[in-house]
Amino acid sequence: MDTTNEVLVKVEGLSKKFCKDLKTSLWYGVKDLISNVQGQSHTRLLRPKEFWAVKDISFELRRGECLGLIGHNGAGKSTLLKILNGLINPDAGKVTIKGRVGALIELGAGFNPILTGRENIYNNGAILGFTKKEIDAKVEAIIDFAEIREFIDMPVQNYSSGMKVRLGFAVAAQMEPDVLLIDEVLAVGDVGFRMKCLTRIGELLQNTAVIFVSHTMPQVARIANKILLMDHGKELVCGDDVSDGIQRYYQSFQNTDKIVGGNGLVKLKSIKILNNESKEIVNTTGFVELIHNEAYSFEINLDIDDKVSKYWVNYSFIDKDAKQVANFFSLFSKSIFEDKGQVSIKSKIENMILGQGIYTVGVSINEVRTDKSRGDIYCFDSNIASISITGISTGHAPIQFVGEWNLMEANEA
Repeated sequence: MDTTNEVLVKVEGLSKKFCKDLKTSLWYGVKDLISNVQGQSHTRLLRPKEFWAVKDISFELRRGECLGLIGHNGAGKSTLLKILNGLINPDAGKVTIKGRVGALIELGAGFNPILTGRENIYNNGAILGFTKKEIDAKVEAIIDFAEIREFIDMPVQNYSSGMKVRLGFAVAAQMEPDVLLIDEVLAVGDVGFRMKCLTRIGELLQNTAVIFVSHTMPQVARIANKILLMDHGKELVCGDDVSDGIQRYYQSFQNTDKIVGGNGLVKLKSIKILNNESKEIVNTTGFVELIHNEAYSFEINLDIDDKVSKYWVNYSFIDKDAKQVANFFSLFSKSIFEDKGQVSIKSKIENMILGQGIYTVGVSINEVRTDKSRGDIYCFDSNIASISITGISTGHAPIQFVGEWNLMEANEA
C-alpha cells in the first residue's frame, strides 16, 4: 500500500476558549459539567471573561509535508499544538491524527527530572509506542545526536536548558514518528545544533508530517512547504504560499519606532518617494509599495542652519530582522551640498533590487571633512518610511542578482 501521499493530520473547525479569571473559570467548569450530564452544549458561545484562543482552524497535512505555524505571541499557536498532542481537549471541531506522534512543545516536557537522561529516553520512547527492543536499537544514535554522552547517566534535573532541548529533540527525531510537533524550543539551542536539527527535519520529511512553530522566519522559509498564519486564534493565511504567509507575518509587525539624533543643525521636514514619472507614492496602510528592479526617487525637505558647512546624504535600508542590508550614499555619486535654509534634495535609485519583503528606510545628513575623520552627524532618523518590495516571487535574500545564463553543451569524450 502506497502511503507517500497519506493524510496524517486532519483538523476540522477546531476551536478552544479560555477564561481570563481563575475563579470564574472554575465556576464555568462546574456549570459545563452539569450541562454535559444533562446533554446540553453551548460550546460555541462566549461568556463574560472568556476568549477564543483558537477559532475555526482547519487544515490537512500529508506525509512529506511541513506546516510552518507562525503568528505573534498569543496568536494561539501553542494552544493548537497542545490540542494536536492530546494535552487539552477542544471546545469544538475535530482532530484526526494517524500514526505515532512525537512532540517537542515545551522545554523539558515529558522528562522525569529525577531520572537520568538514558532512563528518560526509554520512558519517552515507550510513550511514543515503541518497544524496548526498538528503543535499544536507537538509543546510541539518540545519545550521539544529542551530544551529551558524558552526562547521559546524570539526572535530568541537573541539565541546562540547552541540554534538555538536545535530548528532547534527539528522542523525538531519532525515533522517527509519523507526526512531529515542534514548538519554539529550538531557539534555546546554539546555532550549530539548530542547523543540525533543521537538517534532520529535512531528512524526516521523506516519511513524516511536521508542524513547526517558530518566530525565526528564515528557518520557516527553509523547511516549510505549507504555512498557517494565526492572529488572535484565527486563521489569516493557510496554504502552500509560504512566501505570502511570511510577508503577511512581517506586515503585522509594522515598525513605528525610530531613533532620532544629530547635533540639531539640520532638521528633516518631510520625505517623498516618487516613481519614474515623478508621481508621489502614497499608501494609507503605512507601507509604500515599490516594485522590484524599478526606478524610484527620494525627495527630502530640510531646514539647514547657517553654521552647517558642506554635507552629504545617506539612505539606509533595514530589513525585518533589523539588519542594514543596503546604503545609498550621495558621496558615491560625488554629490556634496552647500545650500542653507529651506533645501530640497532629490536622489534617484535606478534599480530597486532589494528582494521581496518589508524594509525600513533611514536617512542621515553628515558633515563633509577634508581629513579622514567621520565628521559630525547633523541629522539622523532611523525610520522615515516603511517600504514593501513586490514584483519578485522567488527568493528571500535582500539582494537579487541579475546576470547572463547560458546552457553549455557537454564536451564529448
